[in-house]
Amino acid sequence: MKGSRRWDGALTGLLLGVLALGPGLAPGYLLSFDMVFAPDAAFTRMTFGLTGTVPRHVPSDAFVTALGQVLPGGAAQKLVLLAIFVMACASAASLVPSPRLAPRLAAGVLYAWNPFVAERLLLGHWAFLLGYAALPWVVGAAADVHERGGTRRLARALVPAAVGGFAAIAVSGLAALAVAGWRRTGRGGALGRTLAVLVLLSLPWLVTGWLRPSGMPGDPGAVDAFAARADTPFGTLGSLLLLGGAWNAETVPTGYGTPLLAVCALAAVAASLAAYGRYCLRGARPPWARGLAVAAGAGFVLAALGAVAAPLLKGMIDLWSGFAVLRDGQQYAAPLAVAVAVGFGLGVERVTRGAGGADAAGRALGAFAIAVPLVLLPSLAWGAAGRLEPVHYPGSWARARDIVRADRTAGDVLVLPWATYRSYGWNGRRTSLDALPRYLDRRVITSDAVVIGAKTIPAEDPRSRALDEAIASGRPLTEPLRAAGVRYVAFDSETGPGNPDRARLAGAERLVDDADLVLYRIPGPARVREEAAPLAPTVIAWLVAIGVTLWSFLPPSISLATRTPAPSTWKGPLMRIAIAAVAGVLLAALASFGVVQLANASQNDPVIKPLYNYGSR
Repeated sequence: MKGSRRWDGALTGLLLGVLALGPGLAPGYLLSFDMVFAPDAAFTRMTFGLTGTVPRHVPSDAFVTALGQVLPGGAAQKLVLLAIFVMACASAASLVPSPRLAPRLAAGVLYAWNPFVAERLLLGHWAFLLGYAALPWVVGAAADVHERGGTRRLARALVPAAVGGFAAIAVSGLAALAVAGWRRTGRGGALGRTLAVLVLLSLPWLVTGWLRPSGMPGDPGAVDAFAARADTPFGTLGSLLLLGGAWNAETVPTGYGTPLLAVCALAAVAASLAAYGRYCLRGARPPWARGLAVAAGAGFVLAALGAVAAPLLKGMIDLWSGFAVLRDGQQYAAPLAVAVAVGFGLGVERVTRGAGGADAAGRALGAFAIAVPLVLLPSLAWGAAGRLEPVHYPGSWARARDIVRADRTAGDVLVLPWATYRSYGWNGRRTSLDALPRYLDRRVITSDAVVIGAKTIPAEDPRSRALDEAIASGRPLTEPLRAAGVRYVAFDSETGPGNPDRARLAGAERLVDDADLVLYRIPGPARVREEAAPLAPTVIAWLVAIGVTLWSFLPPSISLATRTPAPSTWKGPLMRIAIAAVAGVLLAALASFGVVQLANASQNDPVIKPLYNYGSR
């Protein structure tokens, strides 16, 4: 029976992942906003945060690059995305204190299938969703961190968030510290251990970020651009309560927020929170219950901060740029999602028990409850209603990469047009981050200024800022770029001969001239030393984080079983889920064949206009 419990949630999550990705499981790459995977990716200085860029991609880029060494890039991406659904369903199911299947699966399905997951998935925040998926395990492990073996269990639970980077670890840290701190005894020791694990696993991005010569930027003006917004009739706060409210209007699932579905969703969330509140007031409750309630409340306040108290948040960022992590506030609603999911499972347990859980009526109610999240958000299915569709990189890109790889002359690659985001024609005009920085093995310079509607958030990369004036001037570019150490100039959009920037490259050799990419080579670029975080502390940070990760999985001389009174134990769940995810890819490959045959390709209009916008409010 216990073995069955360990696999129920994982297998259900796998089915949810196949249903959600649908035609996206076909060969190719899913490019959506910040989600960019590339074939044959190589480790570069950028991978480890050793360039002037802000290390938001650390260590997630290193993780997928390593995964890509053993799996084709497209398969690695699908494995990661399926693993998110597998872990989310399994972890939430493990927190529900019920011996019966329906309540646990109801919680797992709701946690894996909700507006929060849908909007973050469409935004391409796969790395953040890794941390979200393991958050219920973090909650359970943080409650026992003071016990023997508890620190190891917590470190293991935090590994997905550590892979996800700063946003994932920040949200997981909020939940872990709230649970560890909500103790009557041993509070100081529990908080100390929790904080130590969080810091050690965060070292790769902490060190490269805070030792970055140009410092950590934080533009207070971006608060308005990234604040939560209403995507239901209940305003911003109501939308956050329903686990929606992401800042980008273009990532709202099709049909989400219609009055009927919104009212039904509000009723489900209200009932779930009532059930969870009742559970917290019981005498016999697990040690994490009230701590999770605190984390959910604090997370909701942080999620709403930019929308209801923007001047306060702007003042905080002016005071210390580290508070910029709160700009995209909606992500802090993740602990609330855990509480809602557990409360939903508790409510199902009570209702089905009252109906006679073992008879036909109880089983029917349980099955209906499991299906409720899918009924309330049907447009997450089938590749988010066709918005996640795999594509292949053009052949001209591969030719350009071969040329750049074969060149022994040092120098960087500059990408034009001078913008961060693209709406590639070969990607169905769907918005994505410029893919060349991950596709090429050299340092790639793009404008990292972000355009959201009429708002432009200034560039953060010193190399980008240094070239702004020359690129905007309209004058010849060859000499300024040569002096800046640029060896290649690539046009991956507006590639036609009518682009005036092409005429500004007199003296550069045109090597590739295709509708999807144009590549020029500049002779004799200057040798330029880029200022970045120092190498030695970065290497030490990576070694420490990897060491802690390995330590968390090594067989200890003590039991790894959690003492949380939830029915499913934290006994190597990530190992089990990894096995389940690998098996799931094989099953998904079979299932996707039939899915792809029925998919209506290219049925959607472009997601973003104009060409270089990140999104809109």
